[in-house]
This record gives sequence, C-alpha cells and structure tokens, in this order.
Amino acid sequence: MENDPFENLNRTTFDFTIKVDKAVFRPTALVYRRVVPQTVRESFRNFLNNLNSPVVFANDVLQGEIDRAGTTALRAGINTTLGIGGLLDIADRWGYVRHSEDFGQTLAVYGIGEGPYLFFPLLGPGNPRDLLGYIIDFAFDPLTYVQWGDEIWVPYTRFGIDLLDVRERNIETFDEIEMNSLDYYASVRSLYRQTRANEIRNGAMEIQDLPDF
Repeated sequence: MENDPFENLNRTTFDFTIKVDKAVFRPTALVYRRVVPQTVRESFRNFLNNLNSPVVFANDVLQGEIDRAGTTALRAGINTTLGIGGLLDIADRWGYVRHSEDFGQTLAVYGIGEGPYLFFPLLGPGNPRDLLGYIIDFAFDPLTYVQWGDEIWVPYTRFGIDLLDVRERNIETFDEIEMNSLDYYASVRSLYRQTRANEIRNGAMEIQDLPDF
C-alpha cells in the first residue's frame, strides 16, 4: 500500500530537491570528499554520533531496551574520555557496536502508525510520526539548552556537517538508485520505508546497503 495521498505535492518537492541536490549538495559533497581526508571525515562522524548519545540512550530506555541503553552509555563514556571527546570510536574496537534510536522509532514500538508519506523540501522523505519524533528528540538533546552566546554558528555548523557527511557517504548509493530506477521518486519512497522498518526492528530484517536517510 503506497499510503501517499499527497503524491502530486510530494513529487513536486522531490523534483525541486533533486535539482538543488545536483546543483549544490552533491557537488559540495564531492568537494568535501576530495578536500577532507577520510580519517578526518570519520572523526567528524564519530564526534557527531557521540554528541547524539543522550538521544539514543533516552529512546533505548523508553523502548525498554536496557541492554542497548547500557551499551549506549558505555560507548559515550569510553569515547568521550579515551576517544578524545568522541573523535575516535574506541568503544567499537572493544566490541560495543553503535546503534541508532530516535523517538520516531519509539513511537512505532508503541504502535503509533507512521501516517501518510511526506517528502520535505531539501530534507527528504518522512512522515508525521517521524516529524514529531524529531521534535521530541530535539528536546532530549542536552545541547538544545546550551547558551552559545554570540557563537550562534555552533549549532548550525553541527547540523550542516551532519547533512554534508550523510550526503557524502551516499553519493554512489543515490547515483546507482537514480540510474537503475524507472521511477526515481517511487524508488526513494520504497527504500525510505524499508530503511525505517529495518531500524524499528533493530536490524532484524537484515537488509543490506540501505541508504542513510
């Protein structure tokens, strides 16, 4: 079942986003890849993942995943100290593998339906449940309450690097999806739903090579 009652509008925002992506985001991601060494990019990603640990921990607890919550707490402690603030993922080397959780997944665990499919301009696919989840996760994040004073660029820089990193890591994936799709929009919609379903089931579906939306 498509569950896409706003398909015409979604396709319009999708087409607009793809044009902007090809003109701005993808070229910027390519420059980022060429200019910034892989080890540095990985350090940025590790640091951002570590910053998100409180959000993951809160959702682990809300879902009753106590073992996973313990892993998240251990990872944060190890990487913040021995990993130089999270730049190095020491915990992963010790067998504490990272996982992601968000409040959209928590709502799904409690039986809340996703609602209609939506494609947000410049941001990508989603649904009302995940949008609400994003807002709640924003409240879970301790950095939301930090007063940056005149340094208002700090949270925007974090957000920008996060998006840039995600785009860089998916350059080939999205190029391949577009090249092999008769309907690029429908393929992205399908892959997004598979990705979210897999995340909600904590990877139980064992689907490989899903994009990071």
